[in-house]
Amino acid sequence: MNIKDIAKPVENQLDEFDLFFKDLMRTKVPLLDLIVRYITKKRGKRIRPLLVFLSAQICGGTNERSNIAASMVELLHTATLVHDDVVDESSERRGIASINSAWNNKIAVLFGDFLLSRGLLAAIDKDEFGFLKSLSVSVRRMSEGELLQIQKSKELHNDEETYFKIISDKTASLIATCCEIGAMSATDDVSKHKIMHDYGELIGLAFQIRDDIFDYQSKSLSIGKPVGNDLKEKKVTLPLIYSLNQVGASEAREIVKIVKSEKLKKKNINFIIDFVKNNGGIDYAENKAKELTTQATNLLNTFDDSDAKTSLINFANFVIERDL
Repeated sequence: MNIKDIAKPVENQLDEFDLFFKDLMRTKVPLLDLIVRYITKKRGKRIRPLLVFLSAQICGGTNERSNIAASMVELLHTATLVHDDVVDESSERRGIASINSAWNNKIAVLFGDFLLSRGLLAAIDKDEFGFLKSLSVSVRRMSEGELLQIQKSKELHNDEETYFKIISDKTASLIATCCEIGAMSATDDVSKHKIMHDYGELIGLAFQIRDDIFDYQSKSLSIGKPVGNDLKEKKVTLPLIYSLNQVGASEAREIVKIVKSEKLKKKNINFIIDFVKNNGGIDYAENKAKELTTQATNLLNTFDDSDAKTSLINFANFVIERDL
């Protein structure tokens, strides 16, 4: 199962959304217009708009409000990527030069601010204050999650509860918002809003766990994320957290000491990866991700069978089976 197949129930809506989004992004400022054309010529898989439209479809059907909801999350997500590239000093995004690399940091930050403001205005212009509240909560949680992760990476101490708090805020919150405001665009039934929010939250957790597993697998090279990249950044994620709890205190301290090294060498990274594999860290993380996606799909049992429901179930499977 791939994203293209999953998107079939709403592929026409996604095509319409592309036109809606480009029109929304038009500006009379030449430099802004140039950057907008630059970033829209190579779009990603549109996973977040896809979730908005599928959530709307399962709750009654897509409409113009669904386009506004999808635009808001796409603008926010793109803005966070632009700002992240500045913070991380990244030179490339999706195979092309990042905004900060193609122009400079100041322009990148200001462009990210423009995207955020455009998203806010998209809601305000249409009195979509419910969308705005949901998205604002997500922005707050994403910021809190990032800051907590930075704090814990400096301390190099993490437990499973803290790990889930970080990924819930940092990653799952926006996916939950996609599903929630998609449902809000189609129905006033708050119980359906809650179901779709919780579905998105669970899927988001599984999505991030799968990403963290990539750090310990050679196939992560295929997604442009080097093996051991999280370890180099001192991020202690679920596979390592579990593995450290399976050994004695002295061995765990030795592993943590290696991770704390100022500059991890390749042999040290390979040693830690072998440690995680040998102590069941990857298997544990994979099983945890499967548990979360099972919980998510069970939530959909309250909805009648439909193509959108099938695609949301298939998306859950895609999350844990993907290699990209």
